Amino acid sequence: MPHLEVVKGLHKVWEARKDFPILERQVNRKPLVYLDSAASAQKPQVVIDTINQYYSNEHSNVHRGVHYLSQEATTSYEVVREKVQRFINARNNYEVIFTKGTTDSINLVANSFGKANLQAGDEVIISAMEHHSNIVPWQMICEEKGATLKVIPMNEAGELDVVAYADLLSDKTKIVAVVHISNSLGTVNPVKEIIRRAHQKNIPVLLDGAQAIHHTKVDVQDLDVDFYVFSGHKMYGPTGIGVLYGKEEYLNAMPPYQGGGDMIKSVTFEKTVYNDLPHKFEAGTPNIAGVIGLGAAVDYIEDLTVEAMASWEEELVNYAIEKLSVLEDIKFIGQAKNRASVVSFLVNGLHPYDIGVILDKLGIAVRTGHHCTEPIMDKFGIPGTVRASFAFYNTKDDIDKLIEGVNRAIDMLK
Repeated sequence: MPHLEVVKGLHKVWEARKDFPILERQVNRKPLVYLDSAASAQKPQVVIDTINQYYSNEHSNVHRGVHYLSQEATTSYEVVREKVQRFINARNNYEVIFTKGTTDSINLVANSFGKANLQAGDEVIISAMEHHSNIVPWQMICEEKGATLKVIPMNEAGELDVVAYADLLSDKTKIVAVVHISNSLGTVNPVKEIIRRAHQKNIPVLLDGAQAIHHTKVDVQDLDVDFYVFSGHKMYGPTGIGVLYGKEEYLNAMPPYQGGGDMIKSVTFEKTVYNDLPHKFEAGTPNIAGVIGLGAAVDYIEDLTVEAMASWEEELVNYAIEKLSVLEDIKFIGQAKNRASVVSFLVNGLHPYDIGVILDKLGIAVRTGHHCTEPIMDKFGIPGTVRASFAFYNTKDDIDKLIEGVNRAIDMLK
């Protein structure tokens, strides 16, 4: 996008904060400063209204009824599949599978792909900076199949060792599953290079895009990624809804993950014939309102543009690092050259939980702890961090209040 268009988009982004009603409330008699969007982003009014409209006037089950409401709900539901297809530039709309979220999507692939492809002695590669949701499902299927989990190491800056990764790839490797952007460190991984090296050995790659889908433009065809997973609630949509994108050839070859309505063509007591994509992986009544709300979130992001949102978020991150750097005894955890939307830090001698509690009393919401990435904390020998994570609706004033709050915590705890 030309620079002038990004500048024009920034003006829309700055005005968009008013679209989020929760940002007007107070916490502990202080104006809310919400710096925990990596855990879950807040929702614009249009998403809230869209869900309310569905339940108030349109609700019915999908794919089953011949009556008007069912047909209307089915159309609304399937329109969102096409929106997501365009949003991530998937080749086909049936390569978009609706799930409960990123975790559910990874479990689906680990179980279904793993069931069909893993044998004793095979290997699965993940990285040292994965969320537990991209560790545990692979551990479970590896244990069941007698396969081995290999881990790409990272350096002290929180960057993956791509040379070591290349050495891990072998004929035993059946899949690589790596985070696109780290939720704890903000590191933007070199995913195109990771995919390219895996594909040289005909190894498929899954990317965990939970922290990336709304911070960078995702084009699954340009990436040439085989599986891409993300959650609605990270991208200003509802909770309990997510997406698994998979290349048609892999999804067709994988067995169903769950059994039940909508994933079947016919059932007898002797045999079940499974449905075609995408319904093969969408057993039972889906989260219809969640899908429709996700569609509203996609529309909202596309109107503002990911590029303009990311430009402002980059400025916020740089401003936060600059302001935090002058504080006494500050230590940043993760200092990758290529990073997005997250700043994790410690104040020497202070437990992150204690800092988080004091910040909360001042109305400032940050996340403290291991952020579901215990192996990262183990590498750095720390119990956790204070994590400030930013969205386009944040302001530099939010960061100034964070700095004041951390200073207050230092004065109280030291």
